[in-house]
Amino acid sequence: MSNRNSNNKVLLIYTGGTIGMVQDENGALQPFAMERIYDALPLLHRTNYHIDSCQLDKIIDSSNMTPEFWVDIATIIERNYDNYDGFVVLHGTDTMAYTASALSFMFKNLTKPIVLTGSQLPLGMLRSDGRENIICALEIASAQHVLIPEVTIFFESHLYRGNRSTKVSAENFDAFSSFNYPSLAKAGIKISYRRNLFLPLPNGKLRVRKKFDPRIAVLKLFPGITPAVVNSIVSIPDLQGLIIETFGSGNAPTEPWFINELQHALEKGIIILNVTQCKAGAVQMRQYQASCDMDRIGVIGGHDITIEAAVTKMMYLLGNFPSDKEKVRDRLAKCLRGEISLEINDELDDF
Repeated sequence: MSNRNSNNKVLLIYTGGTIGMVQDENGALQPFAMERIYDALPLLHRTNYHIDSCQLDKIIDSSNMTPEFWVDIATIIERNYDNYDGFVVLHGTDTMAYTASALSFMFKNLTKPIVLTGSQLPLGMLRSDGRENIICALEIASAQHVLIPEVTIFFESHLYRGNRSTKVSAENFDAFSSFNYPSLAKAGIKISYRRNLFLPLPNGKLRVRKKFDPRIAVLKLFPGITPAVVNSIVSIPDLQGLIIETFGSGNAPTEPWFINELQHALEKGIIILNVTQCKAGAVQMRQYQASCDMDRIGVIGGHDITIEAAVTKMMYLLGNFPSDKEKVRDRLAKCLRGEISLEINDELDDF
């Protein structure tokens, strides 16, 4: 499927999710074929860019997203990279921020926009937010006057860095936000870009790494958490990494049993990353006594990373450094793709 006009070219990739649903004659929602997108969005006939479309072999609800599907999406983009000026990925909202984060780490030296978008209401419904989201995402991905060399999410008028984004609402159209980094663009009467916020344009050759190690766990702290709960997590067989969602600026219980559990996990080779439960702000190890012991035993501070980026970054690094935990630890604390508010050092990703 393609548009007859042929200036810049965009590949539209459908993975599943609410945006691709239409009502059948009985009123039930079902996925529609991407080649029919011009029927659903006739305004696309008036665009001055060329659109091709494809979809995953298996269309999924985004709640079923796995690293294997991230690899499938990345492979489609890699195979078509030289043939298109940008890529739009239609994705369910529930795990969109995870996929955007994963793709951001997979693509080194990215020089073309990859824009993820979706909707809260199916495209086939009268009040669907999907129409505007798709049209704006396509315009951004095909723009000739601006180049965004990173993986992004467009939703409800805002373009966010993908690995800074998180889903914040299950009901509102403005379902995503980026609390620790400003939006890269805003769509109004025109799309206003904030070029000073973009990642720098790289010079090297595109490299796509497709290895992930999912043998990690997330432990969310809560008042009254018991030794049995913590022990059950750190005792998971073959666990390689643990992300702790702590309080405030990275604080956790100072009870000896808690620190002992973490220390035993570290001694077994489990890498532990400290990420705050707060939507905004950052982990600052040793700012309070409640984080000093974790810093002392070797827990890594996650700065202002989102939980979505923390999960995918840890899986990515463990997958690519399977026998070098020190490199994983070092790179978890550094900025690779703009995911934390530190100076980017993508030379660390040369492997």
